[in-house]
Amino acid sequence: MAEHKLALKKRELTGKKLKSLRKEGFIPSVVYGNKEPKLFSSEYVATEKVLEKAGYHSPIDLDLEGKKQMAIVKDVQIDPVSRMIVNVEFQAISAREVVEAMTPITIVNFEESEASKTYHFMMTQAIEEIAIKAKPADLPNGLEIDASGLENIEDKLTIKDIKLPEGVEFSDKELDLEQVVVSLYDPVAEAEKREAEAEAEAEVEGSETAEEEAETKNAEAETSEEIEEKTEEASEE
Repeated sequence: MAEHKLALKKRELTGKKLKSLRKEGFIPSVVYGNKEPKLFSSEYVATEKVLEKAGYHSPIDLDLEGKKQMAIVKDVQIDPVSRMIVNVEFQAISAREVVEAMTPITIVNFEESEASKTYHFMMTQAIEEIAIKAKPADLPNGLEIDASGLENIEDKLTIKDIKLPEGVEFSDKELDLEQVVVSLYDPVAEAEKREAEAEAEAEVEGSETAEEEAETKNAEAETSEEIEEKTEEASEE
């Protein structure tokens, strides 16, 4: 049995008629996996809460008007202007089959590391989530990677440092386990670097401005000389 539950109702409305359904506070949805896709809808607030907790990685127990069906979220469409959910796609799954899901990666214990406590380094997370596979009951809400051992600025954490729960595997068999997930940087050094770059840029701009001013003065001087020469020639004539 899944931790998250959501009740769906069959719907007949499609296309432009879905606008009225949304105005009534319902989200149209589609459930794939049992032969032909089936059309449903669900109450907006309830759906939003379940999607926020389950995401794309946790199984959901759907109540299809009395019929139970386990599923995971396949896709969620968001209105680009209102940022409201406009459609949800579910993928029906079996409790016995292995399914794939995108799972978030959380960095833990960084504040206990020497990198943080002693050197006050900051960390950058390069990979936020990763595809895994497992039976629905074994799918974790997230994966953790322990950063307590970080110390030197060149220290890194890679995919191989992620601890997978029992029954869970990475989906990609050719996944490069040396991919960097977490790296460190020195905020003080970065600030000094930016300041030095800004000063160097200012010096270059100042030098260019001085050269332009010198060129302008030379041009003005040459023009003045030409005028004087022409004036003298005119006087002689």
